[in-house]
Amino acid sequence: MALTNQRWVLNHRPTAAVGPGDLTLQSTEVPDLREGELLVRNIYLSLDPTNRLWMSDREQYLPPVGVGDLMRGGTIGVVEQSRSPRFAPGDLVIPGNSGWQLYTVSHESSTGRVRTTQGVPLSAYLSVLGATGLTAYFGLLDICQPKPGETLVVSAAAGAVGSVVGQIAKIKGARVVGIAGGEAKCRWLVDDLGFDAAIDYKNEDVGEALDRHCPDGIDMNFENVGGPIMDAVFSRLRRNGRMALCGLITGYNSDGPLAGPSDFGRILMQRLTVRGFIVIDYMARAREAMADLGQWVADGKLRWKDHIVDGLENAPAALDRLFTGNHDGKLMVAISDLPSQS
Repeated sequence: MALTNQRWVLNHRPTAAVGPGDLTLQSTEVPDLREGELLVRNIYLSLDPTNRLWMSDREQYLPPVGVGDLMRGGTIGVVEQSRSPRFAPGDLVIPGNSGWQLYTVSHESSTGRVRTTQGVPLSAYLSVLGATGLTAYFGLLDICQPKPGETLVVSAAAGAVGSVVGQIAKIKGARVVGIAGGEAKCRWLVDDLGFDAAIDYKNEDVGEALDRHCPDGIDMNFENVGGPIMDAVFSRLRRNGRMALCGLITGYNSDGPLAGPSDFGRILMQRLTVRGFIVIDYMARAREAMADLGQWVADGKLRWKDHIVDGLENAPAALDRLFTGNHDGKLMVAISDLPSQS
């Protein structure tokens, strides 16, 4: 008997926050496998700000998801069936062409094997030991290039990427100030993750707080948010400061160009480096990062949170948590049960 897949497709392009009717949950029959293919039962679905960007038709780094097409998204799962000599049922994998669905038919050439470590939950391989960790690692070390004693400011610091960025910067000897929403998140950054200071943008004037915590200016900015928060940090970057531009989430729910810093001339006057990057640019160097990330996790130097929402049917509503801040750490959806060996 053929298996039935559950999959979210883009019904029409949202003009603001994703709402009812923008996505449709469909049931489809899982096709037979061809040579070199494997059937993956997805266990976790990663939810990321870029999901909302992919729903739009604005200029972006990948083609927009087409109306009527499967919603794009990263997953981790277990092989249920295989016509590939490289993979067997029970193997844990990350399919390269996955999406918001229960089952993925993936070709062996675009499937990555997941080698787990005892005591590390499977969800970590979508977060601190997955694309989240890679984003933090390369954005900070390749672009910001922290030096001992320098000051780094991280926006969305209690989020999946920002929380890892700050900890790596501390490992490298930098001073770290995080910007997050709410007293509890700020307390977690300082008390648990070792940040030097945290600014609660919901209850503090960010500019005044930056002046208090960074009286000599800022050397590095790892930017996830954009908008007024980015402006406040940018206007305090010191000579030869560096900005790693990872995201502009404040603008993803609106149409039109994404706003940049209001004082563009500061780049010239202070000889700043502002560089945007996407983690897919670094996938060829993933092993380099994973060696360090894995060791830091094993040594207890990296801590993280995975916020898991149950049920594929809840994915669209869960995505909104990224924009309201109603989540802790890496947001993902549990689609199906863990395999027995995990």
